[in-house]
Amino acid sequence: MASVSVLVLFAGVGAALAWKGGDYLVQASDRLGAYYGLPAIVQGAIIAAVGSSFPELSSIVIATLRYGAFDIGIGAVVGSAVFNILVIPAVSALAGEGQRLASNRDLVYKEAQFYLLSLAVLVLTFSLAVIYQPFGSPTSLEGFVTRPLALIPLALYGLYLFMQYHDTLDHRATLTASVTDIDPRRQWVVLVVSLGIILAGAELLVRSAVGFGEVFGTSPFLWGLTVVAAGTSLPDTFVSVTAARQGNAAMSLANVFGSNVFALLVALPVGILVAGGTIVVFDEVVPMMSFLTGASIVFFAVLRTEMALTRGEAYVLLATYVLFLVWLLAESLGVTSFVG
Repeated sequence: MASVSVLVLFAGVGAALAWKGGDYLVQASDRLGAYYGLPAIVQGAIIAAVGSSFPELSSIVIATLRYGAFDIGIGAVVGSAVFNILVIPAVSALAGEGQRLASNRDLVYKEAQFYLLSLAVLVLTFSLAVIYQPFGSPTSLEGFVTRPLALIPLALYGLYLFMQYHDTLDHRATLTASVTDIDPRRQWVVLVVSLGIILAGAELLVRSAVGFGEVFGTSPFLWGLTVVAAGTSLPDTFVSVTAARQGNAAMSLANVFGSNVFALLVALPVGILVAGGTIVVFDEVVPMMSFLTGASIVFFAVLRTEMALTRGEAYVLLATYVLFLVWLLAESLGVTSFVG
């Protein structure tokens, strides 16, 4: 069993690799998006979001294949989603022009509402598993999520891509000039190399989460919610804050929504497909999904007011995340026992 200092080193190096790999990946993705004529919202919601969310996807696949710990992957995805929806927009608003982050109706009525739909569909998928594929005793709230059930959220992501594709077609129809100073082949090479760096970082993050669970005798799910989630959220933070500082609020916010949609509708289902199915403990998943849903509603509400995220509203989001951390601390100390 590795010592705590070694595990901390693993977590630190893993986070650094995830951040740096995500940095390279997002830069390549952004240039490819500009080369192919994608609108800012699509660049943020698809290109940058998929790129910056690749650490979450890597973590859940590695946790499942190498360590047989799918619950770490679930924790990483849910914890990262909470961080993305509360911390990243708040920090981006405070770092942006005039310490506010402008929104628009496309973000509020398309991206935000599709994200809320993604939450509902994922909870529905878990519910179907408990109802039609029960596991354990008749009174337990456990179900087996099969590969066919995992295809439900993936199908919804297909609809998301379809919507973004048609938005891209509409945008291209208004373009008067094309980008010619970008070498797409070089950017694709950079993208592939960055994926390798991210995989190495995700491996170290998952290894540290497994080790912390063994050392402290706590649920791996909790370490996925904290260590892995924080490390894998670094690329998302970098993308949104950089876009906000450049005055591109649409891309900053679209990255937040797109990252969470990808994590919920692609990263988790892919982990299930790789594992051949997984057991979901509903009474552990529901509290976390409920908090994520509540946090998302708070974010949706403050984003809709005046179509902007102001400094005061940013502090509201940060305070909500502090509540999340307090709850996780209570879980780790045994004060509460909602997530095991």
